[in-house]
Amino acid sequence: MDDIAKQYPLAKRITLVMDNLNTHTPAALYEAFEPKRAKQLWDRFEFVYTPKHGSWLNMAEIELNVLIGQCLSRRIESIEMMTSEVAAWQRSRDQVQAKINWQFTADGARIKLKRLYSTFDS
Repeated sequence: MDDIAKQYPLAKRITLVMDNLNTHTPAALYEAFEPKRAKQLWDRFEFVYTPKHGSWLNMAEIELNVLIGQCLSRRIESIEMMTSEVAAWQRSRDQVQAKINWQFTADGARIKLKRLYSTFDS
């Protein structure tokens, strides 16, 4: 957290997207830093937590892994260059109409995750 904050000295607020791991809490900052620094970091970051349940997350993770493997697996000199590279990669993906072969259906979800669905008596 401290390293991220130092990389963006001019940013008033830094948005950090995280999963719901049990260590991603304010208490973890107070365990890692002196109280004053923990409070400074907590106030500087905006924490956005991903949903705990959502098969769309798997698809997003797959696409991000493809992006990293095909486009971002090297040092890129500037944010402008990265923006350009990602845009070119996206155009290429769109051109070939790349798709994820997702086979998890709503019916499959109801079977696999039946405890999460309400039950109704007929």
